[in-house]
Amino acid sequence: MSEKKKEPFFHIVKRDALPWYSSLGIRIAAIVLALILCAIVTTITTGINPIQVFVSIIAGAFGTTRKTWITLQNTAILLLISLALTPAFKMKFWNIGGEGQVLMGGLASAACMICLGGKLPNAVLIACMVAASIAAGAAWGFIPAFFRAKWNTNETLSTLMMNYIATQLVAFFTIVWEVPKGSGKIGIINQNSNAGWLPQVFGSKYLLTILVAVIITIFMYIYLNYSKQGYEISVVGESENTAKYVGIKVPKIIIRTMVISGAICGLVGLLLVGGINHTVTTTIAGGQGFTAVLVSWMSKFNPLIMIFSSALIVFMDRGAGEISTAFGLNHSYSDILTGIILFFIIGCEFFISYRIQFRKKAEKEAK
Repeated sequence: MSEKKKEPFFHIVKRDALPWYSSLGIRIAAIVLALILCAIVTTITTGINPIQVFVSIIAGAFGTTRKTWITLQNTAILLLISLALTPAFKMKFWNIGGEGQVLMGGLASAACMICLGGKLPNAVLIACMVAASIAAGAAWGFIPAFFRAKWNTNETLSTLMMNYIATQLVAFFTIVWEVPKGSGKIGIINQNSNAGWLPQVFGSKYLLTILVAVIITIFMYIYLNYSKQGYEISVVGESENTAKYVGIKVPKIIIRTMVISGAICGLVGLLLVGGINHTVTTTIAGGQGFTAVLVSWMSKFNPLIMIFSSALIVFMDRGAGEISTAFGLNHSYSDILTGIILFFIIGCEFFISYRIQFRKKAEKEAK
């Protein structure tokens, strides 16, 4: 007779839904533990008082009124891109092309400013920029969606490759429009006339981007949770076969959702070119198209939680400059601290969804 197999020392068991306050407590505990580990790493690797480092990070993000506005503006940009990618991710369409869609929206805005600036009234010019940037971003989302819907191509590869094409298009037109010739950059567009520059809201050049982010966040929350289209996205994400069985036209949903994602990314390109930088470069998106993937997934596709996730990442990034100035540490050091914090935040989701059940406890429960 074979010997009875010994039970493992512990099992991983799926939890029932936790109350919101328990989930919040686990997340707060994870952040506290992450900060303690960051303090230990700081002390061991640099010998600097970790409290001073944390104070410097806060000062870098919120030390002055201007720094605070820039932090909020950068948070709004990252949040907008994250919101743009979320419908596609919720549909299980792996849109890694946010960076390229933002670049195409920015390129379309720059083209309007350069080619139509001074030829049209400013209000009409801005309307053209809005339409062109949204259309360019939407087109850049439509292309991989069409091929996925028509021939079931791999959207991860196609959206990623579209980023490189967008980057090279911007690089090409940078040479075409460079000022002065041979400089390799466009410089500030319409610096003298301000043609195509987006208007300031209540006298603040930062507020427009923040207001747009607030509007899109509310729209996306309602769209995903309370609209018919949001329901269709959820069904397709759960199972394409189920969606087809209940009469949902999956190819149509894929294309429509990616057009919306691309359009919002194109709008971000407009804000970057027309409202913030007033120029276009291959790095104008600053890698936020890829960072937004992390924000969207970390927030479990909840637009409201994305506000806090975006703010945390931007806060740490903004604090990096202050660390460099105050202690002579390079930007990579802040990335290490950010990585530790994000690891704990993402890791704590395991303890919210699952619990560890030890053998003795399991035996008692069985009795």
